[in-house]
Amino acid sequence: MSIPNHQTLLEHDQKMLHPMHHPNLHNDPLVVKHAEGVWLHTTDGRKMLDGLGGLWNVNVGFGRKELAQAAYDQMLQVAYCNNYAGMTNVPASELAHKLSGYAYKGLNTTYFTSGGAEANESAFKTARYYWKRLGKKTKVKVIARMDAYHGVTMAAMSATGMPRFWTMFEPRVPDFSHIPAPNTYRYAGEVKAGETIGQAAARALEEEILRQGPDTVAAFIAEPVQGAGGVIIPPDDYFPLVRQICDKYEVLFIADEVITGFGRTGSMFALGRYGVTPDIMSFAKGITSGYIPMGGIQIHDKIKEAIDTAPVTEAWNHGFTYSGHATAAAVALKNLEILEQENLADHAAQRHPSFLNTFKKLRDEFVQVDNPRAMGLIGGIEFVKNRETKEPDLDTAAKVSKAARQRGLITRNIGATLAFSPPLIISESEISFIYDTLREAVASVVKESVLA
Repeated sequence: MSIPNHQTLLEHDQKMLHPMHHPNLHNDPLVVKHAEGVWLHTTDGRKMLDGLGGLWNVNVGFGRKELAQAAYDQMLQVAYCNNYAGMTNVPASELAHKLSGYAYKGLNTTYFTSGGAEANESAFKTARYYWKRLGKKTKVKVIARMDAYHGVTMAAMSATGMPRFWTMFEPRVPDFSHIPAPNTYRYAGEVKAGETIGQAAARALEEEILRQGPDTVAAFIAEPVQGAGGVIIPPDDYFPLVRQICDKYEVLFIADEVITGFGRTGSMFALGRYGVTPDIMSFAKGITSGYIPMGGIQIHDKIKEAIDTAPVTEAWNHGFTYSGHATAAAVALKNLEILEQENLADHAAQRHPSFLNTFKKLRDEFVQVDNPRAMGLIGGIEFVKNRETKEPDLDTAAKVSKAARQRGLITRNIGATLAFSPPLIISESEISFIYDTLREAVASVVKESVLA
């Protein structure tokens, strides 16, 4: 099939609504025709390093023929079949077996979805279901965090802690509330004398449970690293305290590992870095490296028991047409094989020092840059008007993001933060390209002399 020219494609594209759509945000779109490794090639001849790895998800890199072949082979057998109770398919069954205990001990059962928002919707419903089965029917509320991103379907949007996603779609679903994120750079809550920020942020959870009433709270949901909220990496003492608080008040802990799962942070799953196991884990993105839509939840054995021992009148009546999609499951199995055979979680850990050092060097060179941070291969920098006051500089961040793109580097400005999550296969020379290009972009915008 011949590809129309660049201008014709732009005209055709006007017939489409894009995610987060506004025409001012789509007046010079990249039209991608080919991708390989960490690089995108556009119809107007540009070559771009994708510093965001798609949307935090192309973990094994672009152009993996093995994944295309896995999809092709499965489609020749059966591309799709009903996966409701009473029917299954070979790759979905094998993937469920592969994932049993794969992320966390005790999480042996998987429900498949088409993406992360569906996964979190499934998690919320399952938390409510569990407490109803245990006779605690008032436990329906979900506590989330500000600057969290859990999707933009109605319930997932209501858990998402960024008001710009609510404004034109409210009212939100009832029974969702938010507490401050454990942001060590800009913590929005109260820190008492002698407290760490991790302790203060965990205390905010306990206080919210008590304010809502422990007998009404079903679950707390948290990303191990808050990606779309600005790459917020929590302090080490935070999640162990969260686990203790959830246990104390009989609140299920949902770990949203949609971004952090499957090697992104230098571990196969991020919450395990803190020695913590969730009750429910949502996943998507890296399970197929974005080659085909797939997500899901894994549930603890205690939740599975509640489902399996229910009378028919209390069945877990939840489902999606594409749950356990045969082709998606086949691609996921091959993707996991690549992640394991190429040790890509370890590769992310090995690349972490130079990745983080990229951001640290920029801070050392430019007074406008602060708060360099990374975990594995997810990280970012902050633009500020003054390091003492930490006043965010959104305008500079946006301009630097645009300048980087003009020079062949795709990043994403989230408020005053520039965020990065390149494919896990990235090389040292490609990380150097990120630094060199970003440095040039910053210099072109701020036009300030570097620090001595």
